[in-house]
Amino acid sequence: MIPRFKPALGTQEILAALRAGDNLDVVRFETSFAREVGQQHAVAFPYGRTGLLMLLKALGLQSAEIICPAYTCVVVPHAIVLSGNFPVFVDSGSDANMDLDAAEALIGPQTKALIATSIFGHSVDLDKLAGIQRRHPDLIIVQDCAHSFLSEWQGEPVHRAGRAAVFGMNASKMMMSVFGGMVTTDDATLAQRLREIRDHNVLAAPAGKTIARLLYLLALYPAFWQPFYGVTETLRQSGLLDRFTRYYDENIIDMPRDFLIGMSRLEARVGQIQAMRLRPFVEAHRAYAEFFRNSLAGLTTLSWIAAPPGSSFSHIAARVADKRDVMDRAHAAGVQLGEVIEYSIPEMAAYRSRGSDLRAFPMSAAFSRQTINLPVAGRFNVKNAERIAKVLRKILEQQPPVTALPN
Repeated sequence: MIPRFKPALGTQEILAALRAGDNLDVVRFETSFAREVGQQHAVAFPYGRTGLLMLLKALGLQSAEIICPAYTCVVVPHAIVLSGNFPVFVDSGSDANMDLDAAEALIGPQTKALIATSIFGHSVDLDKLAGIQRRHPDLIIVQDCAHSFLSEWQGEPVHRAGRAAVFGMNASKMMMSVFGGMVTTDDATLAQRLREIRDHNVLAAPAGKTIARLLYLLALYPAFWQPFYGVTETLRQSGLLDRFTRYYDENIIDMPRDFLIGMSRLEARVGQIQAMRLRPFVEAHRAYAEFFRNSLAGLTTLSWIAAPPGSSFSHIAARVADKRDVMDRAHAAGVQLGEVIEYSIPEMAAYRSRGSDLRAFPMSAAFSRQTINLPVAGRFNVKNAERIAKVLRKILEQQPPVTALPN
């Protein structure tokens, strides 16, 4: 079976994980990552969501309204709530990114920050974002770059268009440090404050975590080996892998149990190797996107989600009329499709029960119900790409046309 994503791991990552490290491993990773993304500072965390939580504290935000997309990874509003602030949700535009015009209309006296997300690696409109910043100079803009490593808007790196950017680095991301996250910024004062808060709140990784991360890393190699992946998928569907794959419970607002246990040296060493290969990973994702968009062009049963030039395509996203049927048929044909964000956050039980935002979010709901993600990997495999396109074209020719997005 062709998996919906495949970490680009080689012998270098194993050798890095197995060699003896030292107390500077995490610092070296931070330095390497900052250099690769062209920023002055990078601060490592056990998870991207831990980094966002600590960033909001470092920015001095408390009891503030923070604007964020309704269609994004649920860990973003979780971090906002757990930092003592209030998420204000904004519906999507036609490109699945947050509608920035609607976002600006919601800015009020208690609004202190806006978290911009380039969903699926589709670059957020930095021109509109800059206009909002000019009209609201005290508004803090944070870039959520979990999906948008090296995405650009008209040649400008998305992650540099704000006070700071947050990256997640688990196995499903563009690059990985086994687990982990990073916050980048060009603000030296903010970086220093962020490090102080991290060092005060986050415990050093114990030996047990290092061993667990090593075993997890080693397990990824056979788990994503294509002839074996059908077994991995069967285990996932049975629930036996929920500990590793289920990252939220729609009924609660929480963090992982180990969110305050620091990044291990092993993770930092693996991350440093991956960071040096980040640009080829991005180019491979772009190659998949170009191939699929060309190979599956002209189908009324598949609607590509708009992606401006410079997008890095963490996921190759399109809408279909009957997502579940398409996914099931592809699975039966040996192709796993993804649905990385299969929810609209304001509809989730944990946020409905808060009663904080009762507006309708029709675009977010539509994307959550209709969006599929085509398989992608850090190395372009033309044989896999051709097989995926062939399977999908056959399935899609039997599907109904995609309905228009709600106005």
